[in-house]
Amino acid sequence: MSKIITIKNNSLTLDISTAGAELQRIQDADGQDWLWDGNPKIWGGHAPFLFPIVGTLVQNHYRLGDKSYELPRHGFARRKAFDPVVVEPDRVCFRLKDDSETRTVYPFPFTLDIEYHLKENGLVIDVKVTNNSDSPMPASFGFHPALRWPLPTGADRKNHIVLFEKAEVGSISGVDGDGLFVGPRENPVHDRTVILNDDLFNDDALIFDKVASRSVWMGAPGYKGAIVRFPLMPSLALWMKPGADYLCIEPWQGHSDPADFKGDIFEKPGIVPIKPKETHSFGIEILINADENDL
Repeated sequence: MSKIITIKNNSLTLDISTAGAELQRIQDADGQDWLWDGNPKIWGGHAPFLFPIVGTLVQNHYRLGDKSYELPRHGFARRKAFDPVVVEPDRVCFRLKDDSETRTVYPFPFTLDIEYHLKENGLVIDVKVTNNSDSPMPASFGFHPALRWPLPTGADRKNHIVLFEKAEVGSISGVDGDGLFVGPRENPVHDRTVILNDDLFNDDALIFDKVASRSVWMGAPGYKGAIVRFPLMPSLALWMKPGADYLCIEPWQGHSDPADFKGDIFEKPGIVPIKPKETHSFGIEILINADENDL
């Protein structure tokens, strides 16, 4: 049975579920919600975590040595129950450890710690993946927060943009009908800006697999917005279901298999080989009621 844990400070209140350690609500001091409500008729997620893979495997299987294992799109962490191991007024840490179920599809002993802590007008999500085995462990990780579109600032939906920290030139990538990595796709960034509209996502996600920026701002010019910072994550995806009232800003380490990929899991694009008994860190920061020049 899942449980909701609430942390707060003077600026923000977060509700987080033990199911998937998933953020359920970001509410500001005026009672306005910034996170998608997870309407199951459209898309039931709020901000799931992607582990131990990001995206889709060819035929939903990967090879490790002479064995084959099945993993669903984005892995299993978002469907697992986490234990809250630290609970403080403005900070909470959730933990997931391997079990008989995970070892059937991912034969590695691991510890996954996800910590939320609040700062003024913002939240930080720190993730640590520890390899508890005596051999290297392959892992990817992805963040998937769905911000409301339009944001609760009074700005019209059609005026919302995504502003990148740096110029993003060249082609980008996407996924095909099977969720596998394809490219190139037309880059919608002009003068560091994507003018948001539903048609951008007719072919699923936009994937900046070699993103130059380490942060983006979402909002309508002249209004407050939200900033997502991702200094430890090398890729970024933008995704929504056309017609829905959210935009997922997804910093990733890794992505789906290319359709012709036939390699071992350690050769999968974006995989981090974590050394025995070592820990790898991932993380993002989300700022609420932020100005464009805070980027």
